[in-house]
Amino acid sequence: MDHAIDALIEIFTWVGFGAFLVLAIAVVVAWAADGTWLPAEAIIDRDGGDPIVRWFDADGDANSAPLSASDAAVIGDADAASIWYRHGWQGRMRLQRRPAGLRALTWSAAGMLALGVVSLVAGWALYFARG
Repeated sequence: MDHAIDALIEIFTWVGFGAFLVLAIAVVVAWAADGTWLPAEAIIDRDGGDPIVRWFDADGDANSAPLSASDAAVIGDADAASIWYRHGWQGRMRLQRRPAGLRALTWSAAGMLALGVVSLVAGWALYFARG
């Protein structure tokens, strides 16, 4: 029975650290691919059919982007909002600095690291407890 528990702990250790490595690389790639997003204060233009977000970027250029349904639900009836816009691009904005997918990927990597560390500590504790 002790050998089976040792094998399971060893498997969980390798899976935890291996999955952490893969997910950490995926986080870095996703973060780099996401690019640079800068903060801005935007005005919500509701004169037409769909609401449009308008803002000035760091270079002083005027930008605009249509407001998605999910962003419109978050903003509600406000006339202004704090946004993040993509540096060097026209018409790209969002309400958060980092995408939700990147946050989920980061938490998954942290969970796998925790699994690896807990399994490693449990393995060492069992090793020393047995003498």
